[in-house]
Amino acid sequence: MARFDEPWAMDFDETTGALIVTEKRGNIRLRLADGRLGTVAGAPDVEDRGQGGLGDIRFAPGQSGPTLDGRVVYLSWAEAGESNTRGAALGRGTLACPRETECSLENLQVIWRQVPKVTGHGHYSHRIAFSPDGRYLFVSSGDRQKLTPAQDLSNTLGTILRLLPDGAPAPGNPWADKPSPTNQIWSYGHRNVLGLDFDEQGRLWGLEHGPRGGDELNLIRPGRNYGWPLVSNGVHYDGRPIPDHRTRPDLAAPAISWTPVIAPGDFIFYSGEAFPEWKGQAIITGLVAKGLVRVRIEGEKAVEVARHPFDHRIREIRQGPDGALWLLEDGDEAGAGRLLRLTPAA
Repeated sequence: MARFDEPWAMDFDETTGALIVTEKRGNIRLRLADGRLGTVAGAPDVEDRGQGGLGDIRFAPGQSGPTLDGRVVYLSWAEAGESNTRGAALGRGTLACPRETECSLENLQVIWRQVPKVTGHGHYSHRIAFSPDGRYLFVSSGDRQKLTPAQDLSNTLGTILRLLPDGAPAPGNPWADKPSPTNQIWSYGHRNVLGLDFDEQGRLWGLEHGPRGGDELNLIRPGRNYGWPLVSNGVHYDGRPIPDHRTRPDLAAPAISWTPVIAPGDFIFYSGEAFPEWKGQAIITGLVAKGLVRVRIEGEKAVEVARHPFDHRIREIRQGPDGALWLLEDGDEAGAGRLLRLTPAA
């Protein structure tokens, strides 16, 4: 249906059915509902090394109108700092589209930054999710492969943040009475959360990369500590053991974990009609697993029910307006990342 250069994220406009896509190297692309492709100028400068680059993208909820002109868009990226440091940033801008296939991102303002910026090129996380009522903006902030800061509430590494749409800390956060950035934090003890979504009950879930083993799907509760790096169902890459979650019942345990890893890219809770038997399930993209992993939610736990293999690593998933599933393949060569539309077999 289309090909992209190392695509990372996408989102549908609710009214027009247009799809907006980020490419890790720093480009924003469009696919209109009729299949025409377009471009979006004005993307920020990104730190495209390792896992860094242009990240997630979301249309602000509740927008309407016959074209994309004037749409407010949120996006995340890795940005350079001083002394060989870098960190995630979140910005908000407005689309100006003099032609349907030619847009630009204007008045882009950074509304949140990962604190502190550190060395290295991994674990930015920077996934974005709006609460079902559109009042709150959730952002995942990875541990940046530094481990112990995920247990330190004076920084935002290894956390999930709850913000207002303008980037201000949301009232009622667990540490709302503390100084910034602690007042932004919703949960902590995370490693690298690459998926955020709300289930049909309005509960937030996070999909997290483990180390060597121990990928996790977590029900995210305010103020909870999810254990990294104190516990994990995996081990360090050099083989050093990590205590299992069961050794620390005071810390939040995953609803399900995977060893060997599936290396998740993103996930959604499916709510459409095209695949009625999948309703309410978490549909997870797998990089190492090369396909989709379907998970059924049972209260506060989860059970894997099926895997659907593909030929390539799957980075991203979105539910289309008609209930079809749209997938982005992972790939670092020009045009290697295909956009796929998945419908039931005839």
